[in-house]
Amino acid sequence: MTTPSLSDLKIEIYADGANIDAIKDLARQPYVAGFTTNPTLMKQAGISDYKKFALSVLEFITDRPVSFEVFADDLPTMRAQALEINTWAKNVFVKIPITNTKGEKCASMIRELSSQGVKLNITAMMTLEQVKDVAEALNATTEAVVSVFAGRIADTGRDPIPFMCEAKNILATRPKAKLLWASPRELLNIFQANESGCDIITVPPDILKKLSLIGKDLEGYSLETVAMFYRDAMAAGFNIRTE
Repeated sequence: MTTPSLSDLKIEIYADGANIDAIKDLARQPYVAGFTTNPTLMKQAGISDYKKFALSVLEFITDRPVSFEVFADDLPTMRAQALEINTWAKNVFVKIPITNTKGEKCASMIRELSSQGVKLNITAMMTLEQVKDVAEALNATTEAVVSVFAGRIADTGRDPIPFMCEAKNILATRPKAKLLWASPRELLNIFQANESGCDIITVPPDILKKLSLIGKDLEGYSLETVAMFYRDAMAAGFNIRTE
């Protein structure tokens, strides 16, 4: 069995979250190449002022990409929000969902914004047809991120690896577009995303905490696990009478 190593990875790791203290801490980590968030994570973190939160993040993250998402549901307002978010900093990527809640495609808006030089992060994608639509809409000279929710694809019982490999092939015509593996479920996904040719993977703090386990000696890890079971049994006062 090959021992994995963080230094062998070509993929960029983006931290995903909305806790300001966690973001500040992760900003000091050299392995974090960028940051993403979304309205759901911000709601969970208790954020009430969207722009104030975003600008506070951008005050101390100036050298790496940060993605902030539009949250309107009609295309004209989504476009207006995208143009406003784009003004917040040069390292901002504007997250645009592949459709609105009515299923209306955002391809025409993506084409317009990308042609204007707005750096986009197209999100909530789960089909190859969606990837094809985005590849056609993106301007070849404008940076972009194409976020495919590989973790959610896996949740449906489908293997996301062939899917991501094909998505990477589709994006070959857009050299400025990076393929992002979104919604990872475990540390292994980082290595799977790397092998699939993905450029980026977003990783939440709970998985980032496991980075120290990469390459850990398995015999030693086994012994630690046995010791944990024993320690917890003793602490619980368990007893089985044997005669």
